[in-house]
Amino acid sequence: MPGLPPRGHPRIGAGMFHVAAFYRFGPVAEPPAERERLAHRLGALGLTGTVIVAHEGVNGTLAGPRDALSQGLEAVAAVAGPLRLNRSRAEAAPFGRLKVKLRPEIVTMGEPGVAPARLTGTHVAPQDWNALIAAPDVVVIDTRNAHEVAMGSFAGAVDPGIARFSDFPAWWRANAPRLAGRRVAMFCTGGIRCEKATALALQEGASKVFHLEGGILRYLAEVAPEESLWRGACFVFDERVTVGPPGGEGAE
Repeated sequence: MPGLPPRGHPRIGAGMFHVAAFYRFGPVAEPPAERERLAHRLGALGLTGTVIVAHEGVNGTLAGPRDALSQGLEAVAAVAGPLRLNRSRAEAAPFGRLKVKLRPEIVTMGEPGVAPARLTGTHVAPQDWNALIAAPDVVVIDTRNAHEVAMGSFAGAVDPGIARFSDFPAWWRANAPRLAGRRVAMFCTGGIRCEKATALALQEGASKVFHLEGGILRYLAEVAPEESLWRGACFVFDERVTVGPPGGEGAE
């Protein structure tokens, strides 16, 4: 199946509902037509969740039986290219229905010139993340909003205190001078926001920028609890609300 398969065995949840969070920065020639095609195909497969289609790519989370979900992901990958995936399972249905939306961006930043498909930071595998963020010349930045950060984050990470992702460019421009000469490591829930944030940073003149491949969800799935530097729970955009470290869902 097209896509970036998870390494190891995900340890978030153990229920009957298969869930896949995904995105892909890649040109979509005719977003309205692709939206209609996906709505029909994913609906026919009985999947639930949300998919966003834009000129810059696709983004979303889908849930359903394993085989139907695999077929749905193949249909989504056909729109913009191989997907970056995070898989999990849930005891209860995480979505009530299917929504396929047309949007100007797959994750809203409000910076038309930023194009992660052309320029983005260096992906860092979860197994290499701890060593990177422990280096003294590295500043670690949480690109999520303040509500999400309050639920959990990596120890020592900078919280920009933003209300929404579209506030991040202003924060970056105000703080970039004091970060000059340091390596910058960014992270987010599933990888999409930090990938776009690194594209902005590089475009604004930063030279050594990294982001966590697969985001917090991949890290929690692949890094052993005794080695984890994550503290707290991770907000997710479905009925589960949060997921915690390996072993189960968050309690929020």
